[in-house]
Amino acid sequence: MSSSVQRKRIRKSPEARRAEIVDAATAVALTEGLECVTLRRIADELVVRPGLISHYFPSVEDLVAEAFGSAVGAELDALLPSGPSGLPEGAAPTRELARFFARTSGEAYDAISRLWINARHLSRYRPVLRERVAEQEAAWRGRLEALLRLGLERGEFRTDDPYVTTIQILVVLDGLGAHANTDTSNRPEAVTRMAVTTAERELGLPRGALSDRGTQTRSGDDGAAASEPTATTS
Repeated sequence: MSSSVQRKRIRKSPEARRAEIVDAATAVALTEGLECVTLRRIADELVVRPGLISHYFPSVEDLVAEAFGSAVGAELDALLPSGPSGLPEGAAPTRELARFFARTSGEAYDAISRLWINARHLSRYRPVLRERVAEQEAAWRGRLEALLRLGLERGEFRTDDPYVTTIQILVVLDGLGAHANTDTSNRPEAVTRMAVTTAERELGLPRGALSDRGTQTRSGDDGAAASEPTATTS
């Protein structure tokens, strides 16, 4: 009698299988680049036949676009969570914007910046990816603009045009992110704070109002505590 035991194969639902494929493709995209996302490569990652991948994504271009959208969409949700009012319940716009800036630095954000660089380059000749890049750019603009408009309504921010201010902030972040592949450890603070400085100036806030330490409140505090930012010096 054979001592070997055949492993029971678990059939996954189409939704679960598709999510598994997208997760694997997203991981490859973040660590190695979108060019490395191929049907065979993802099949190897999941130890399945390439035909299974092509069943869910007949074109590799669709999988590449989905991997990009999944990664940057998840990052947007982490940076700017959205609730019914555009913010998590009880949150204050100033504190949430400070939180946004605090998280747009470091290796994790550099990985997303590299992915944006990668996607924008490839989208020149990949129409499906180009559409997804445009879709995500609009999502990021929309989410940030909604936050600025909410801060304006609540009297925390002052700006003549929240949309223009949104573009200014994102352009500076994109400019800083363009150097994600190079060593930026010796950047002057005036450079690393450019996006924050731009936001503070355009929103009528004192210097330091959008630093994470200037808007921190104890866990469990309501949003009112953060609605009056404390100016700090860097």
